[in-house]
Amino acid sequence: MAQTPLVPEIDSLLKGIADFAWERRDQVNRVAQTHRAGALNLVHYKHLRTQDLRRLQARLTDLGVTRMSTIETGVKAKLEAARNVVGLMEGCGAPYDLGDIARSFAEADEILEAHTETLLGPTDENTPSRIMVTLPSEAADDYEMVKSFVDSGMDVARINCAHDGTDVWLRMIDNVHRAADEAGREVRVNMDLAGPKIRTGEIAPGPAVGRARVTRDDAGKVLTKSKLWLTVDGQPAPEFEGRPALPVTVNQQWLEGLQENSVITLHDTRGSKREFVVVEKRDGAVLAEGDRNAYIAEGTLMECDYERTRAHGIPNVVQALRMHVGDQLILTADDVICTIEPGRTSRISCSLPEAIHALEVGHNVLFDDGAIAAVVVEKRDNDAVLEITRAKEGGVKLAAHKGINLPDTYLPLASLTPEDEEHLEFVARHANIAAISFIRSVEDVQHVLSVLGRIAEKFEAESPELGQRVRDLGLVLKIETVPAYENISDILLEGMRHPNFGIMIARGDLAVELGFDRMTEVPGQILMVAESAHIPVIVGTQILENMAKNGLPSRAEMTDAAFALRAEAVMLNKGPHITDAIEILNHLSRRLGRSQRKNRMLLRHIHSWDN
Repeated sequence: MAQTPLVPEIDSLLKGIADFAWERRDQVNRVAQTHRAGALNLVHYKHLRTQDLRRLQARLTDLGVTRMSTIETGVKAKLEAARNVVGLMEGCGAPYDLGDIARSFAEADEILEAHTETLLGPTDENTPSRIMVTLPSEAADDYEMVKSFVDSGMDVARINCAHDGTDVWLRMIDNVHRAADEAGREVRVNMDLAGPKIRTGEIAPGPAVGRARVTRDDAGKVLTKSKLWLTVDGQPAPEFEGRPALPVTVNQQWLEGLQENSVITLHDTRGSKREFVVVEKRDGAVLAEGDRNAYIAEGTLMECDYERTRAHGIPNVVQALRMHVGDQLILTADDVICTIEPGRTSRISCSLPEAIHALEVGHNVLFDDGAIAAVVVEKRDNDAVLEITRAKEGGVKLAAHKGINLPDTYLPLASLTPEDEEHLEFVARHANIAAISFIRSVEDVQHVLSVLGRIAEKFEAESPELGQRVRDLGLVLKIETVPAYENISDILLEGMRHPNFGIMIARGDLAVELGFDRMTEVPGQILMVAESAHIPVIVGTQILENMAKNGLPSRAEMTDAAFALRAEAVMLNKGPHITDAIEILNHLSRRLGRSQRKNRMLLRHIHSWDN
């Protein structure tokens, strides 16, 4: 059976992208001049991806023409190239200039590379992906740590504005600049603004009871003893081998009477008699050890050589709800402290009362990075009644101040809080890149650009150079919500009004909102649409996490890192082995830089097959 000609189908696609671009010409014309070519290609790509082209792909592949699977860099040029080849096959000629087509492909890569260098700084020729590293608080005062990051291959230092403050941030930035100067490299500073956060409210504390605990081997033999750290002023206990020492405040005269090998006796909250032997006195404090676990409450009577005192300073037990599938929970806009009472439905407040009013029956509510999923089953005034739909077997603890995600709910919130706007001024003065959280719509991007404009005008009054610094500031929008993914092309077009622009795929929050099954394809789709716009992408969340935390990467995360290195930058989080993780990622980046470019495989010589 004869196949229908392909030329009319390709011509129809070319006409379709041209018509769609004409309809979106105002959006395209508003972007910065440096982004004009990318904006036009993005519009072409969006039109293409609103159709099902799988049958056309298969037919073109059968002819050996193109698979259209790497069309992102130049949609129009790729279609024109296919039209030329198919036209010659079908006797219709090749109407498009081959030189123009070739230049279009080359220029697309050059534009993306230029935008990436402007935003993220330079890199080696065979290392197309930069490494961004989250700085821990210790980086403010530990120069050698920062130097090790830079020497291992860190290209961008990330500071999370949800932690610490301006004094700490300045010291971090100074250490980054110093280490970069010594290494003879440029290292950019990216600062993530916290954005609005929705969290669970307070939970009433439990009783003031502390545990002094032993550690045992599999046979039950005591390996390390239980420990009390006795002071008169509540000073924290230093670190010891085994379980932490329980800090206890006692009477000064009683404490001074203790000597090494003195025996302290007490009855714990269970009525069990316990003995602790003084093993050390230092700096006005006493360390006592026992052979058994003890539960010590505020006011517990302690005795030594017939002298008595009572235990004080015992912290209250931090309580948490335990949620099981089928349980109900009331989320309220009221400012209440949640009390835990067996047999009663708990009522816990939400840090953003407006969120409760925006919820509707049927909306999904996710807690603690998706560890608990619930659905709204009833609305009452200031309350939303939830039913738990997902929790691991045995239940999941839900503590105070845990994150809440509302993937189905429109929240009337600006992506920048007043505190974020203050921090943005600091970022504009001292950093290279501002990363914005909680982007959902074009209006969010417009608000961010408006705030940046106001800051530029304010700084310009101080000096023209400072005002220009704001206009040149790198701007990264974090794609971490369902609306952001759904509105990605319009968000990109609006963001491209700012010359120095990129996005981050924040896979943590995105996975919570989308669900894990959709995370198999969505990050790749975001990478492709950003490539069509010639916009650099940073991929973050759990990359080489096991390596950073435990010193050994899993097999799966090595494969994941290879995928992430398709982006222009990869973000690593904190961990005791982060320097090793940087070195591994740097090695991977150099190796893969010879064999892949974005989603295109480069056919280098495989020497292992020479035999």
